[in-house]
Amino acid sequence: MTDSKRRNVFNQGDQCMLVDKRERRYLIKLEESSLFSTHLGDVSHDDVIGHQDGARVTTSRGHVVLALKPTMADYTRLMPRIATVIYPKDIGAILALGDIYPGLKIVEAGCGSGAVTLVLARIVGDQGQVITYDVRQDMIDRARENVAIALPDHPQLRFKLGDVSKQIDESDVDRIFLDLPEPWDVVPHAGNALVPGGIFISFVPTVLQFQDLTTALRADRRFQLIETVEVLVRPWSSGSRSVRPAQRMVAHTGFITTARKCEEPKQED
Repeated sequence: MTDSKRRNVFNQGDQCMLVDKRERRYLIKLEESSLFSTHLGDVSHDDVIGHQDGARVTTSRGHVVLALKPTMADYTRLMPRIATVIYPKDIGAILALGDIYPGLKIVEAGCGSGAVTLVLARIVGDQGQVITYDVRQDMIDRARENVAIALPDHPQLRFKLGDVSKQIDESDVDRIFLDLPEPWDVVPHAGNALVPGGIFISFVPTVLQFQDLTTALRADRRFQLIETVEVLVRPWSSGSRSVRPAQRMVAHTGFITTARKCEEPKQED
């Protein structure tokens, strides 16, 4: 069996996403001789193990479900959580606006359930670093467990119990990402930790929060190109005779603010 085919076959211990005819999604870990029970009947894990990604599996009640390897977006939506995770639509914008690529050194604060942590660690790769802070040990424990399921080998990732509003231990940091209620308190420390040209990124849910944040960024004269965006996603449905927008959309979830660390202007500038 070629490597590409082996990657696309379900094995014992793999994560599997079952999708029913109404596109409801269920995340399971495959274990031999185990069953997953739904209102559509039981799915035997043995009927999935050894089969290819995208296989059709019949439940004990005769219903057919799809067995798929979850994408990163699927996993972040379905993984166990303590706090609300950042939606894939916002994660995508954070990665693009923050210019995230392999080899970067990133400090994250407010790891929550680990959705953004996981994506950052996956992208920076073994040559990069992700140091993620949280003030709550239970958040760190949950994030660590979630990351370990989707990314078992992650030497580039380190969890730290700490408060970045008081201090950021790291220096020469390429990117700083904050998912905190009061990110403005971190601005001076972020300015000290970032490399020249480094990017500050923050996600907050309310207008007042991003207003206070941008005020703090402007007051710290090292930050320029301060921008805030909101990402709205509206799905569309396509049928044989009609195309129309979905009745529901993922609208406001939060505001993404970015800024670049630059040389501090002289007094007369």
